[in-house]
Amino acid sequence: MSTGPRTYTPQTLQTGSRIDLDSQSAAHLLRVLRMTDGDSLRLFNGDGHEYAAVLCDVQKKGAAAEVGVLLRSDAELSPQMHLGQVVSKGDRMDFTIQKATELGISTITPLWSERCEVRLKGERLEKKMEHWQKVAISACEQCGRNRIPQIHQPLHFSEWAAQTSSGLKFILHPRDQKPLRDYPAPAAVALLVGPEGGFSDAEVEQAISAGFAGLTLGPRVLRTETAALAALSVFQFQWGDF
Repeated sequence: MSTGPRTYTPQTLQTGSRIDLDSQSAAHLLRVLRMTDGDSLRLFNGDGHEYAAVLCDVQKKGAAAEVGVLLRSDAELSPQMHLGQVVSKGDRMDFTIQKATELGISTITPLWSERCEVRLKGERLEKKMEHWQKVAISACEQCGRNRIPQIHQPLHFSEWAAQTSSGLKFILHPRDQKPLRDYPAPAAVALLVGPEGGFSDAEVEQAISAGFAGLTLGPRVLRTETAALAALSVFQFQWGDF
C-alpha cells in the first residue's frame, strides 16, 4: 500500500501520466513536509479514485508527480446527504463545512434567512465560495475521501426549501416529529439548519408546507454548527456507513 500525504489536484489522473503540481500543493509538499525527488504521495481529483504517485522534477518553486497504480475507488455515498445551512458568523461556517465533509455530506447549499446576520455579495461572496471549496478539499485530503462534496451557490431559504427533492427532508425543529426508525431508508436526505437565532415561525411553516418534517436532537438547545453535525451523524448511524 502506498504511503505519503494525500494531495488534491483538479487534473485528470491516469496510471503512467505525469502532472505538474499547482504552486500551493508544491509549496506544502516541499517547504512544509520537506519532500524531495522520489518521495511517495497519493493523488485524487474528486472523481472517486486515489492513485499512488512519486514526486519528481523538484525545483525551487515547483514540482511534478508521476502517477502510479490505482489504489482504491470510493463508491457513491448512500444515502446522499444534502445540507442546507444558513450562513453562520466567523469561522463557524468553515467548521460546519469541514466536519460535514468528514461525516460524508454529498452537497452543501449555503442559505440566507430572516435572522441570518451574514451578508455577502459580489466579489466578497465569490471569494468566500472559493474559500469554502478549499475547506472541503482540505477536509477530503485529511479524512481519506476521494469524492469532494459540491458546494452550491447560496440561495434564499424559501427557494431552496421549495426546490429540494430529496426523498426525506428535515428541519431542525420539534414540529411534527416522529422517530427516524419509522422512516424507510432513503436514497437521499436533506437537512435544513437555521442561523444562530433560529428560524422564524413563518419560515418553519414554509418548510413544513414544502414537505419538511421536524427533527429534534434531545432536550438541549444546540448551536447551529453543533446541530448540523449531530444530525448528520444520526443519519449516518441510522442509514449510512456508521
